[in-house]
Amino acid sequence: MITIDRHDPYAFQIIPSDMTADEFLQFGMDNRRELRLQRDKDGNIHVRTLLTLDDGEREAELLTEVNLWRRKNTGASPSSRTGFTMPTGAVRTCTTSWISPERIAKMPDSERERFAAIVPDFVVEVFTKSDRLHMLKEKMLEWMSNGVRLAWLFDPNTETTYIYRENGDIETLKGFDHVLTGEDVMEGFEFDLKLLKEW
Repeated sequence: MITIDRHDPYAFQIIPSDMTADEFLQFGMDNRRELRLQRDKDGNIHVRTLLTLDDGEREAELLTEVNLWRRKNTGASPSSRTGFTMPTGAVRTCTTSWISPERIAKMPDSERERFAAIVPDFVVEVFTKSDRLHMLKEKMLEWMSNGVRLAWLFDPNTETTYIYRENGDIETLKGFDHVLTGEDVMEGFEFDLKLLKEW
């Protein structure tokens, strides 16, 4: 059954879902070119729309900066279309992420061809026209409760940044005139927020 969210014409959900992990993987593969799929811990499938030009440019800036740092260091920074299976069973995607080599080493090779049962160390989400901010904030808390060590949420509309840390701290920064760092999670990584507004 498909339901359209009346408060957000850019998003809809398919509910409920009794798919097994293998069935959801196949469903995702069959629709990978048309749909950006996620699944919550209750099995409901959430469909995200394609990005606008502005949103796509912001995503590209973040993907590029994280990947350039990863190339000089180590670990993995997969595509924004990568699905991660959390301990709760939810399958989530994000704008960009980084996974430490220590976490990768603990992952069985069989997970590489699936929505891997691995949680990134670092996650970034950008609020877009197809999102609702309160739901993204809930998603950030879900990431953190499942093992993410550092996460950033950007709201380009208000130029607000939310920084989530593994100790439970949530910091709010106003204005895109700051330079963020990877702190002790991605040492040496810096991101100039001006890149999100220069476009």
